Amino acid sequence: MTIYPVSPNTVLANALTNAEDLLRPHIAQVAPERIVFVVGTQINGASHVGTSLVQSLTFATAARIRDRFGVPAEVQFGALDNAPYAIVTDKETGHRYQRAYAHALSEMGIADQVDKLYHPLFTALSERLDVPYSVETYSQQQAGEHFRRTWLRLLPRLDAARWHLSPSSDVPHVRVPCPRPGCGWAEKYAERTRVRDDGFERATIAAVCLHHGEYEVVIEPATGGYLDLATLYRNLVKELAIVGAQGTLYVMAKGGDWMPGCLLVDGALQAVGLTRGQMTARLSCPQVVTDTGAKLSKSLIREGRAPLPDGAAPRTHDTRERPGSPAEHVDRLLGLTDVLLADPRHFFRSYSAGELGRLMSAATARSVPAP
Repeated sequence: MTIYPVSPNTVLANALTNAEDLLRPHIAQVAPERIVFVVGTQINGASHVGTSLVQSLTFATAARIRDRFGVPAEVQFGALDNAPYAIVTDKETGHRYQRAYAHALSEMGIADQVDKLYHPLFTALSERLDVPYSVETYSQQQAGEHFRRTWLRLLPRLDAARWHLSPSSDVPHVRVPCPRPGCGWAEKYAERTRVRDDGFERATIAAVCLHHGEYEVVIEPATGGYLDLATLYRNLVKELAIVGAQGTLYVMAKGGDWMPGCLLVDGALQAVGLTRGQMTARLSCPQVVTDTGAKLSKSLIREGRAPLPDGAAPRTHDTRERPGSPAEHVDRLLGLTDVLLADPRHFFRSYSAGELGRLMSAATARSVPAP
C-alpha cells in the first residue's frame, strides 16, 4: 500500500487540481507543438537525493503533460561544467580566483563525468516514461552563436537589469578565463574585469589572470573567448535566448530553493523589456531540507560543516550509495514521483531528508512502464 504524506493546504495548492496545472496558462497561450523541460545542475560530483528528485519529477511531469494535452514533451539537461573545480586566493592582492571543471578537465573528461554520474539515471527515466532527453554542457551553450548574440544584444540594455542581477553591488559578474594554453583561471568575483561594448555584435573584455597578469578577450557571435556568466546573469541570457521560440514552450524546472532567485531573474527580464506574457514558464519542485529547515547541502556534509540529518541514509547526499540495483533505484524514484504528483499539496512543499527517505521506502514502486 502506498504511504502518502500529510500535507497542509496552501493558496497555490488550493487553486490547482493537479500540480502540472500550473503550466496550463502557458500551454493555453502558446498552443505549442512541443514542450521542452529544461533542468540543469553543476557537475561537481555525485548528485544528492534532492537533485535526483528534481530530475525525476521533471521527467514524470513531462510524461503527464504529454498524456494530458497530447503535446510531445522532452527533457533538456544542462550540465554546468563551469562549476568551480578549484578556488584559490592570490596572497598579494587578496583576490579570489577559480578554475572551472571545463578548464581543469579535458572535453573527454567532462563527457566521462556526465556519462558516469547522469546518463544512467536519465536513460532509465527516459526509457521507463518514453520521454526523450538531450544533454548540453555550459561550454557548448556559451559557444553557441545564438547564446552569444543574445548576450551581445543585451549589453546596451544591461544598466536596466544590473540591480536585479547583482542587488548588493550592481555589477553582474562575467568571467572570461585566461585563454593561454593550460591556464583557464579567472577572477571569481570579476572585480577587475571590464566589459566594453564595441557595437556591431562585438565586445572586448579586459581581465587579470592569477599567473599571467592583464589580458583581453574579444567576444563575437561565432568566435572569441569563453563567456562564463554568474548564475543569475546566465539564467537571464538563457531565458532571453528562448523568448518567442516558434512552436516550442520551454519550462524551467528547478528545486524549490530557486524560487527567491527566480524573482530576481523575472525582474531582470521585465527590466530589459519583456512583458508578463513573454515570461518563462517555471516548475518549482519540492525542496529537501535538514532538521533545521535549511536546504540539504552535499557540499557542507562532505566538508564536515554539517552532519547527515537524523534518519537520513548515506544515499541522501550521494546517490551512488543507493541500495539495490539501478533499476530498483529508478523504481523507488518513480514511486516517489507518483506520490508527490498525486496532490498539489504534496508537490508544493518541502520535505526533510528523513521524511523523503521514509516515503521512498514506503511508496509502491512501479513495476511496469508508465502508460
